[in-house]
Amino acid sequence: MQLWQDKSTPPSLVCIVVIPISSIIRLMSLKTHWEHIYQAKAPTQVSWYQEHSLQSLKFIAQTGIAKTGHIIDVGGGPSALIGDLLKEGYQHITVLDISAAALEAARQRLGSRANEVTWLEADVLQTKLPYQEYDLWHDRAVFHFLTEFEDRRLYVNAVKEVVKPGGHVIVATFASDGPERCSGLPVVRYEPESLHNEFGAGFTLLDSTHEIHQTPFGTDQRFVYCYCRR
Repeated sequence: MQLWQDKSTPPSLVCIVVIPISSIIRLMSLKTHWEHIYQAKAPTQVSWYQEHSLQSLKFIAQTGIAKTGHIIDVGGGPSALIGDLLKEGYQHITVLDISAAALEAARQRLGSRANEVTWLEADVLQTKLPYQEYDLWHDRAVFHFLTEFEDRRLYVNAVKEVVKPGGHVIVATFASDGPERCSGLPVVRYEPESLHNEFGAGFTLLDSTHEIHQTPFGTDQRFVYCYCRR
């Protein structure tokens, strides 16, 4: 075992979390992988790039949450979604990503408006987020990288911990006919029912849809989106 400091906690409220050595090795390996991806490629050169995250914006509007509601975008990196949410008037947005390079690209993209966003450099499976803080959890293309049952369990437990009762969860993954790998890593592919089953009875599936995403290279990636209520 080894001690690991949760960087998402303010210095005055430092939380020391005990994490197994195997988990630290995994975290370091993943972080190295994603830092390399974002250092080697511009945000517009990664396969999941979208000029505007239209399907995500549609579901977020569908939730009806107030502009003062708290939103967390998991694995948000330099996604255009945050800029669009700011333009829509949302005031409390947190972006969590394992890659410092991804977060820095996002800050540069937003310019001075980056100061209106909370940025967390962390692994969603390891960090401690505020209890029942968020009205909306959004994830496009993180969950499908969790190929181990235990990692998916940790992820769902994190959602249960930090999303308010009655809060909203929007998760997008590769569909059953989508890619089997992405950025050199294997993925798990889903349909709405199988994706909802990962979260269980504590989440009500309100809507779902498929999306054919065209990559910057002109190829198609098939996604499935699920919108649930906690």
